[in-house]
Formats: sequence, C-alpha cells, structure tokens
Amino acid sequence: MNYSHEVERMCTVAKGCNHGPAPIPQEGKWVKAYQITDISGLSHGVGWCAPQQGTCKLTLNVKDGIIEEALVETVGCSGMTHSAAMAAEILMGKTLLEALNTDLVCDAINVAMREIFKQLVYGRSQTAFSENGLPIGATLEDLGKGLRSQVGTIMATNVKGVRYLEMAEGYITSLALDENNEVIGYKFLRVGRMLEDIRHGMSPNEAYEKNIGQYGRYDEGVKYIDPREE
Repeated sequence: MNYSHEVERMCTVAKGCNHGPAPIPQEGKWVKAYQITDISGLSHGVGWCAPQQGTCKLTLNVKDGIIEEALVETVGCSGMTHSAAMAAEILMGKTLLEALNTDLVCDAINVAMREIFKQLVYGRSQTAFSENGLPIGATLEDLGKGLRSQVGTIMATNVKGVRYLEMAEGYITSLALDENNEVIGYKFLRVGRMLEDIRHGMSPNEAYEKNIGQYGRYDEGVKYIDPREE
C-alpha cells in the first residue's frame, strides 16, 4: 500500500463505531451482507438496448450468491430473442458478481442484469420476507398458460383509432364496437393452451375452438372487426 507524504505525516485517530453494513431482508431473514455469497433471493430487472429498440425482463433465483435459475423474456428485437437463448446458458452457475461483469450478448440483457443486481444486493427482492425464498422453478410462475410470456401489443393511429393485437388472455382475433365505433370487448385465442392441447393429441380445429374466449361486452357489439385486417 502506498501512502502520500501528507498521509504518512498524520497522526492516527482511532475509529469509533463499527457496526458493519445495514441488514437487508432476504428470504425471511435480516442479513448483513459482507460478500456476494451472503446474497439470496428471487427478483426481476428490466433493461433496454442503446437505441431502445427492444427490452428485456430478467428474473433470477439466487441462492448463496449463485444463480440457480434464470428466466429471460425479450420483446421488440428479433436478434434479442436469440441473445436470450445464449444468455440463459451463460448465467447458470455464475455468482451474482460474475454475471454482472459478464457479456450477456445483448445490451438490453446486460442492463437488466445491472438492474436486478441492485435489487438483490439492496434487499429489494420479491422473496425478501418469504422464509427460505422460492424453490428452483419458481420463475415459471411469471408465465401464462402453456408457459408463454404475458404480452400486451396495442397499435393505434389518430386517424383510424386503436387496434388490440395481443393481451394477457391471448391473441386477439376480433374487436367488438358499439354504435359509436368504440371498443366494448374482444375475442381472443389462448395460444399457449391451444398448443398444449394439440401436443396432447387434440385435433388443431378442436383445440382452436376450445381455447377461444371473449372479454367485456363482446356480445353487445354492433360491429365486429379483425384488428389485423380491418
């Protein structure tokens, strides 16, 4: 250790209180985190790339500083979806600090890693007050039926109005309009559940009909439009 001449000439003043770091809540305990292995929890981080063309939601389940589970969800950029496939493999088994300083292929995923790091090391995790945290596999609870990300895709123009394309319930097939041409409901297809039924042996037509649903005052519509065609 090198000291400047000015410091070397100084006399020593004793340090008084030394209480260590403030305790943070994690997995039902109050923990003073001195090193990365002291960090556990499940949390989320959201990141974006430099041109802000796409975004990533990253969910990690960390036990004793080690990433044991990751869920990488991306939207808005086709290249980012492939980056997510690589990042999920890269993250496994790394310490939280290693992952923070690892190239996760895509800017948006790297930023999401930065944001989730802050959540976890400051004790702002989803499992802060859950005894023993959540089991490995808990990230899948963030997904909808059929293990598909829950996505909202809405497009609108000033001249032609709004078009609902996808909601949490599923892929929108039809919008119901009232006498004022205002949206009062919609019909949707539960894509994840439909594909599950087909995988389990149901015919595509039967699976399609079984997984059609509607929301709002759809039956009261004066006019029905296909949001992708009309």
